[in-house]
Amino acid sequence: MADREDKNVENVPGKFYVDSQCIDCDLCRETAPDNFTRADDEGYSYVFKQPTTPEELSLSREAMEGCPVEAIGEDGEG
Repeated sequence: MADREDKNVENVPGKFYVDSQCIDCDLCRETAPDNFTRADDEGYSYVFKQPTTPEELSLSREAMEGCPVEAIGEDGEG
């Protein structure tokens, strides 16, 4: 389960975030490319844009549910 106290610093404020457990598998970036991107120098994903449409919200949740190491959380704070 993702830990909001351990989220990657690049995450924009809001409900969704990626924590330090990320293994850079690319699943979230493929599933929700409008919301997740890669920190190239660090080798992990983060949320660069919080979902603003029902479709983005659905895809972000799909990415969270599919994350193999449960590094995506939906309990962040703004």
